[in-house]
Amino acid sequence: MTPDTLSDEVALRIALATRVLPEVSIGDLIDVLHDNLGETLDEAALGQITVTQLKSSLGHTYDLDGEEAGEDARSQDIAAFKEAVKILWGEIDDAEHRLPSVDAYQDGDMPGSIRVAIASNNQERLDGHFGSCARFLIYQLSPSEIRLIDRRSTLEADMSGDKNAFRVDLIKDCHVLYVVAVGGPAAARIIRGGVYPMKQEEGGEARELLAGLQQVMCTSPPPWMAKALGIEAGDRVKNYKLADS
Repeated sequence: MTPDTLSDEVALRIALATRVLPEVSIGDLIDVLHDNLGETLDEAALGQITVTQLKSSLGHTYDLDGEEAGEDARSQDIAAFKEAVKILWGEIDDAEHRLPSVDAYQDGDMPGSIRVAIASNNQERLDGHFGSCARFLIYQLSPSEIRLIDRRSTLEADMSGDKNAFRVDLIKDCHVLYVVAVGGPAAARIIRGGVYPMKQEEGGEARELLAGLQQVMCTSPPPWMAKALGIEAGDRVKNYKLADS
């Protein structure tokens, strides 16, 4: 089973489990789960994983310079494995990481709109770096409506040979990408992919941020936005007012 065939819930549990096992990559954990649970990784299968299995498969990761770890380190390792197993079982229902619901959307539903990606780790917040966020939240944005139309997990990107290219491909249908941080080479690749990156280091609630972007749409859209909205060059005046459709 490849990561893109995992359910949202299973992908979320795996991603959260790796956060408490910082020396373990998502790819490594998926391999271990397959080795211990078989080909199908669903919620029922994750409920069968044990601390002993994880420790046996991954414990070597925590050795210090190839030597036996001290008693304190071993104790910390066991605590991390126990927490990871609880996450994989679905016993830790952390509201911070619950996935926001998506509204139905078909092309043409919102005339005069643009598509915006938000780099996110938690709920409906801009709080992710381009290269490490857990998912992209995809919004369709018009002067009168903000609609969350998709959630795109970046789980498979961590197993890709070119993580940045994979992430750009996930958002190539968007006009704008909001991130907390992005490196120069990655930003250049995003731009080459036809997406306009916007860095907002302080992050914030996605819908509040998009409400501000709505105001820009309605008053003086910059050239890149005007082009995306289909506004002719001659009409791109400073005080252009976009009529609600």
